[in-house]
Amino acid sequence: MTEALVADPTRTCILSREEAPRDGLVRLVLAPDGRVLPDVRAKAPGRGAWIGVDAAALAAAQAKGKLRGALARAFKTGDFTVPDDLVQLIAAALERNALDRLGLEARSGTVLTGSDRIGEAARAGKLHALYHAADAAEDGRRKLAQAWRVGSDREGSDLGGLVLPIPRPILSMALGRENVVHIGVTDRMAAGRLSDALDRWRRFIGPDPAEARQGDALTDDLIAAPCATAAQGASAPDLSGHEPAVTTHEEFE
Repeated sequence: MTEALVADPTRTCILSREEAPRDGLVRLVLAPDGRVLPDVRAKAPGRGAWIGVDAAALAAAQAKGKLRGALARAFKTGDFTVPDDLVQLIAAALERNALDRLGLEARSGTVLTGSDRIGEAARAGKLHALYHAADAAEDGRRKLAQAWRVGSDREGSDLGGLVLPIPRPILSMALGRENVVHIGVTDRMAAGRLSDALDRWRRFIGPDPAEARQGDALTDDLIAAPCATAAQGASAPDLSGHEPAVTTHEEFE
């Protein structure tokens, strides 16, 4: 007998009460010292609480005491401390997770840097995602976007690239290369994994620069929603178009 495949488990945000796939939420856990800390890779043991709101909504809930009440119900205890900078801790953890994923994909050989190499791959129809540093020149971004549209047979469309909310020194550090201004991804699955990690980060930080940095996103196969060390990042999405055989749901884990 074939076992049912369990995929895309969902969780309920403790603040909005909305359900969503767990890979798009942020898990909070209790540290041994009683502090509430982010567990963005959902690897820490013990009971967790899931957050699906953005930074601004989380900050408002924390200021009004709603976050503490929701966490007390989730953890079934009031014996914990919510750090004043929890929003910033989550944003930093999601940024690190996204950059880790970028570094992993670079080491796998699916990431190109340098305008000439990226432009050549784009015109040849081999590009699946395009990223730019926050301080990349507009002219350089425009030329690569045009090459991508030509190679993808999508001239006249709004296909562009993701302007990452980080400057070139941070990108260079994440990839272990010098002066990284533009990044091209030549593998479809790698582009999907990167999109997942970047979208998750950017959805949380939102468009408010007071909470975190921002950018605009477009990929050829995946439209990004409002998105430096080496470690395992987000998992690959299901690009087959098939619905999961089984969807599981838990509020806490």
